[in-house]
Amino acid sequence: MKTISELSVVVVDDSDFYRGIINGMLKEMGVTDIKEADSAEAALVVLGQFKPDIVITDIVMPEISGIELTEKISQNYPDIGVIVISSLSQEHIVLEAIGAGAGDFIAKPIQKQQLLDSLEKLSNR
Repeated sequence: MKTISELSVVVVDDSDFYRGIINGMLKEMGVTDIKEADSAEAALVVLGQFKPDIVITDIVMPEISGIELTEKISQNYPDIGVIVISSLSQEHIVLEAIGAGAGDFIAKPIQKQQLLDSLEKLSNR
């Protein structure tokens, strides 16, 4: 089991603004091993080179959605935990994300404590 500061994380969101917010929260928690991707395609390239403990991904992105990315991670990298974040928080969306293999779901706007709780949950699995 790793502590939060020992985790390696990839943040995937097509919004520079949201990647910056999440990155800032992670740094405040002591996480230093952070990579970013602005699309699911870019995330798959990063995952091919860098095996993080956790991927934090948005759902709504061009080309490949966060749900599809979560499915690919679950199939190809089963040891990587996935946290799905989205402004779409209807029950069927949450269930779809969990069904795709997400270990947790956080609705936007993200609260730092929610992110911390989610990281702790996934680092203990």
